[in-house]
Amino acid sequence: MNEIGLAIPSKQQLAWQDMEFGMFIHFGINTFCDQEWGEGTDSPDRFNPTLLDARQWARTAKQAGCKYVIFTAKHHDGFCLWSTKTTDYSVKSSPWKNGQGDVVREVSDACREEGLKLGLYLSPWDRHEPCYADKAAYDDFYAQQLTELLTQYGSLVEVWFDGAGSQGREYDWPRIIGLVKEHQPDAMIFNMGSPTIRWVGNEDGVAPYPCWNTAETARESMFTSDMLTWMEGTPAWVPAECDVPIRSKHWFWHPNDESSLHSLAHLTDLYYRSVGHGATLLLNVAPDDRGLLPDADAQRIIELGDEISRRFGTPIASTTGEGSDVILKLDRVQPVDHAILMEDIAHGERIREYVLEAKCGNEWVELVKGSAIGHKKIDRFEQVDTDEIRLQVTSHAAKPIIRSFEAFLVGKEQ
Repeated sequence: MNEIGLAIPSKQQLAWQDMEFGMFIHFGINTFCDQEWGEGTDSPDRFNPTLLDARQWARTAKQAGCKYVIFTAKHHDGFCLWSTKTTDYSVKSSPWKNGQGDVVREVSDACREEGLKLGLYLSPWDRHEPCYADKAAYDDFYAQQLTELLTQYGSLVEVWFDGAGSQGREYDWPRIIGLVKEHQPDAMIFNMGSPTIRWVGNEDGVAPYPCWNTAETARESMFTSDMLTWMEGTPAWVPAECDVPIRSKHWFWHPNDESSLHSLAHLTDLYYRSVGHGATLLLNVAPDDRGLLPDADAQRIIELGDEISRRFGTPIASTTGEGSDVILKLDRVQPVDHAILMEDIAHGERIREYVLEAKCGNEWVELVKGSAIGHKKIDRFEQVDTDEIRLQVTSHAAKPIIRSFEAFLVGKEQ
C-alpha cells in the first residue's frame, strides 16, 4: 500500500505488465499422441521431434511482437522435457537425441538469443508419478523438480502453476513459494500459493471489464467453480493474465486440425478484450510432431502482431497529465476512432469512472464512458472529426495520474 492506502505494484509487476503480450508453448508427449491430457502411461519412445527448432519458436514470437514465452516443462502427464534427476519419465528415456536432449535448455537458449523473457510451466498435478498419492513424498519430489528448473536455466520472468486436476489437493505452498523467492525473486508467480499475477478465470483470452488490478482470490481451474485460498502475505496488487490457444480449445498440436485456427479478426478482438482491458495476453501456439510451429499458426500470430502495429504503432497525438481533466490536442481537425489511456499505476489504480469527449465545433461530444483504466484501456468509437479530445475523470480514489493518452485513426478494420 502507498501513503494514501492504495495497493501498488512491485517494480517486477510493473515490468511484467508492460510486456502485455506473450506466447504460450504447449509441447510434450501429448503432441505425439493426438491428445490434450495424457494419463501418464504413454511410452517415452513416442517422443521424437526429429526437426525440433526452438529458435524457430522464439523467432516467431519475436516477429509477432511477443515479449515473453511460457513453456510447458511438465504437463499433467508427468513427462519432463528436461533430464530431471527425479524420474526416468522424461526426454532422457526417449529416442530424441538418443536421450541426451533437453528441450527446456533449447527453449531457454533460443529466448535469450531473441531477447525474450522466459517463463516455465510445471504442473503440480502429476498423473504418472507413483508417489503422487503420498503427499509428503510428492511434495519433496515436486520441490526437487521445481528447484532444478529454477536453478539451471537462467533468469525466469514467470513460474506458471496450473490448478487443473488439483481440486482438493493441498501442496506445500509455503515451501514452493519459498523456493521461487529464493532462486528467482524477480519471477512472477501465477495464480497459486502466494501469486503476484492471477488467472483471468477463463481460457478464452478475455478479461472482464472492469478488470481491476486488486484481488483477494481467483478461480482455481476451468473444471471447478472453487476459488483459491491464497497464502497470508499475498500482495493486494495481483494483475490478470489471459491465456488462450490460437486453435479453438486445443492447447497441444493435433493432426488435420487447421480448421480450428482462430481468424485474425477473432484474435484482434481478443487483444482489445485482454490488453485493452488492462490485462496481459498469453497466446498459445503449439509445435507439431516435427518440433516446428506449423506454418499457418506461425503466420497467424505474426499477422496479429502486424495488425496491432498497424492500428496502434503510430498515434496521431499523445500527451500525459494529472487531475480530473486532461486534454489531448491534435495539430488539426482530423478523423479519430480510437483512444488509448494508461494510468501511472506505480501510484496505484486511482480512476474509478471516466468519460471521453471530442470537441466538434464549439461543443464537446461524448465518445465513450468507462470505469477501470489501470495499465491500459483501449476505447473504440464512431469516427469523429476533431482537434481536441478530453478525458474527464468523474470518480477517483486519489488524484489521477495519466501516464499516456493517445489518439488513433484505425479506419477500416481488417
